Amino acid sequence: MTKIQRNILLGALLAAALVAAALLLRKPSGSAATSAAAATPASALTVELVAPEPRDWPQSLRASGAVAAWEEIVISPEVGGLRIAELSATIGQRVAKGQLLVRLADDTVRAELAKQEALVAQAEASLQQAAGNLKRAQAIDVAGAIAPQKLDEYQATEASARASLASVRADLQSARLKLAQTRIVAPDAGIVSAKSGIVGNVASVGTELYRLIRQGRIEWRAELDAQQLAAVREGQAARVEIPGGAVVEGQVRLVSPTLSTSTGRGIAYVRLGADAPARAGVFAAGTIELPASRGLTLPEAAVVLRDGRSYVHLVDAERKVASRAVTTGRRRDGRVEITAGLDAATRVVAKGGAFLSDGAVVTLAGAH
Repeated sequence: MTKIQRNILLGALLAAALVAAALLLRKPSGSAATSAAAATPASALTVELVAPEPRDWPQSLRASGAVAAWEEIVISPEVGGLRIAELSATIGQRVAKGQLLVRLADDTVRAELAKQEALVAQAEASLQQAAGNLKRAQAIDVAGAIAPQKLDEYQATEASARASLASVRADLQSARLKLAQTRIVAPDAGIVSAKSGIVGNVASVGTELYRLIRQGRIEWRAELDAQQLAAVREGQAARVEIPGGAVVEGQVRLVSPTLSTSTGRGIAYVRLGADAPARAGVFAAGTIELPASRGLTLPEAAVVLRDGRSYVHLVDAERKVASRAVTTGRRRDGRVEITAGLDAATRVVAKGGAFLSDGAVVTLAGAH
């Protein structure tokens, strides 16, 4: 082998050795990278943590009941045996206090009134005559010309005439009152809710002709059990859901002092506005607001419902997720009350908990 050939062979061997060394050096480095990657688990989700926030929330009672008139006024005649001549109001009409509703035929009453006026005039004349006779007798008696018995007769006649006049005057007043009662007016403002009178009928005393919702006011009569009723006070606000979707604001005006012996429930009477779209007779549901109480709250998105139970998700120092069961209470304005299972210092995942499982590693939003 020549010198040139030996140099070529040595060069080839040296190149092969260098390639082998490079491969040996690169293999441990790749293994270390793989181990490092395996040692750092992949993050499941980027989450934000939130702490429970104490809030004063009003409590509320859910109830249902009928909507009814605050008070009803029954319109009926006070004098009987007279024909109904006019009915001037219709169902649904608003009437003012003192407005004419019914007019009864008054011909016979006016005739009776004229008769009583004549009797009064006659009694006044009789009294005047008796008083004159007594006065003259008393003047003559000064001289002792009239016997005491005769004088007593004059005095008795005068007293009798005076009593007769008082009696017929009372009858006259009764006739005038009867005439006034032929015009039946509304005793208070209201809305006509029923009409049962018929023109031409002869009405008897107490026969219902109209029925009014007094002052047009209606109320919701919420039915509550004994425990609920004990928490309700006059003046508390209420919200009534009227059939058709409308919500009407109201205020408790009275709490029933007793419970029904058959149902064991009492009534909270809730005053509704005069312009409320509700109608008496409908059945409605609603809530009565109670005094506020303090509680821990979270955004609703932080609470996950699973298998009928409520859970929140905590993140430990290694950024691993752990679920915790909690008990929830009231819900309001996008937040939910936590009544058990969590304290004020524990931070939980704000949202996205439904996509997390125990042991999953997460990235904290804002962490570097």
